[in-house]
Amino acid sequence: MQDTATAPRLSGVAVFFYVFLPFALGHYLSSLLRNVNAVLASHLVGALALTPGELGLLTSAFFFAFALVQLPVGIALDRFGPRRVQLVMMLVGSLGALLFAHGSTFGQLLTARAVMGFGLGGCFMAAVKAVSSWIAPSRLPSVHGYLIAVGGLGAATATMPVRLALDYLEWRGLFVVLAALVACTGLLVALLYPRTEGPAPHRGPLGQALRQVFRAPVFRATASLVLVPHAVFFGIQGLWIGRFLSDVARFPDEAVAYLLYMGMASVIFGAIAVGMITEWAGRRGVAPLDVAAAGIAVFLLVQAGFIAGYKPSFQLLSVLFTLVGTITGIEYAIIAQAMPRELTGRAATCLNLLIFIGAFVVQAGFGLLVGLWTPDAAGHAPAIAYQLAFLVLVLVQLPGLARFVLRRRREAAAQAMAAVPAVS
Repeated sequence: MQDTATAPRLSGVAVFFYVFLPFALGHYLSSLLRNVNAVLASHLVGALALTPGELGLLTSAFFFAFALVQLPVGIALDRFGPRRVQLVMMLVGSLGALLFAHGSTFGQLLTARAVMGFGLGGCFMAAVKAVSSWIAPSRLPSVHGYLIAVGGLGAATATMPVRLALDYLEWRGLFVVLAALVACTGLLVALLYPRTEGPAPHRGPLGQALRQVFRAPVFRATASLVLVPHAVFFGIQGLWIGRFLSDVARFPDEAVAYLLYMGMASVIFGAIAVGMITEWAGRRGVAPLDVAAAGIAVFLLVQAGFIAGYKPSFQLLSVLFTLVGTITGIEYAIIAQAMPRELTGRAATCLNLLIFIGAFVVQAGFGLLVGLWTPDAAGHAPAIAYQLAFLVLVLVQLPGLARFVLRRRREAAAQAMAAVPAVS
């Protein structure tokens, strides 16, 4: 692999077709498969008689596998480059989808869901690594926003389009088709991505690289503020928003699928808006972390709406949750801008490791909390179960925002004191 100084550069059009597009397609399919259980929940519950806890565990196995694979993927991305890593991982993800299509017990589906998570766990990080190698740092917030928007398109596809597909395909056949698409995307990445990658591979000691990542002040500050809300966003929007609309709002499946579609589609606009607002604010001296803090405050207010339990607001809240929640994706751009390019793979996957462990805990824990209440004859959990669960989520997110506000006040006070001329 050539050094950055000698590696040939690509035109903007070439970067789009050879770098952005194939990796974005992988992220699209990863998001689709991560969120598809929100629509398939009734089918899976009916086929296997799952409890809320089992449904949460089955769906969250994807996140758990995502978390486990992050550090190995980060090491591989920095050492071998995104092209080879993405090919192997996508083939593993395709195998997981095939296993899910043929699973007949809870244990088999749980294992298959985990294999899917292992294989697709590197899709976004490989995309971040790839575009960071060819895109100027000043453009990363917008480009990452576009990547997240593509993921939102995948999540939106997992709602109404999947429900429509189920009119023609049984859910097992759907997973066979998805397995083929995942494998073909891996091959597309291998064929299109330039063999000469931008930065030279990082082959330093793993422990030293990880210490460098975790000790970076920007990494700690970003994770402290955004990590828990990001885990909540991933853990809830992929399953429990749909169950809330079914159990509490009592909407029929068609209405639930439509609202999930609207919510997931809003991620597309939210992600692009976040990137544009962040770059606009940066030109005016506003730090990206300040933009994130403002967005997270609004995100908490949306969750407070679920706690309030005002039924006429449920449709709007279900869309706002995913629209506003896209602000959490800003942390990838903040980290990618601040860390050395040769460490972007490990930095991004370290962040993802923490996010997906959190998402696993959120998704499984939310189901356990809801499962503490006995469902009614129709299988619906009571509203109080969801209100308590959302209250717990808000309480665990508040400390990070409070720490950020206190730190910013201390920094502002220190700057004010420094600006006061000394008295002789």
